[in-house]
Amino acid sequence: MALELTGKIISLLSKQTGTSKNGTWTKQDFIVETLDQYPKKVCISLWGDKSDNFEAQYPVGSNVKVSINIESREYNGKWYTDVKAWKVEQAEDVAAASVKTVPLSSFIEDNGNGETFSNQDFDILPF
Repeated sequence: MALELTGKIISLLSKQTGTSKNGTWTKQDFIVETLDQYPKKVCISLWGDKSDNFEAQYPVGSNVKVSINIESREYNGKWYTDVKAWKVEQAEDVAAASVKTVPLSSFIEDNGNGETFSNQDFDILPF
């Protein structure tokens, strides 16, 4: 499953390295916050040579578009999910693109008698 996620890097976790039967490995985890109406934070892992110079290329505060794979695996009856990046690139001004400007006049209606009503006048919900 391949997906794309666009957002701002809000944290870079420390790089991890180790040795396995296949040789040495490196892993860079970073946190991306989406720019939706209700932002979500996602921890994404970057493995191997893709993690080299990642901190210099994409510092905290950078807007990025990340292509990811999501995979779950079972170990001793528990399930663990990994979000792995296979491509990271700069995103063009995603903050400006995600904010939509709506003119105030679209919320005000004229009934023809000189009285104006806003959508808030009809809001009867208590919250």
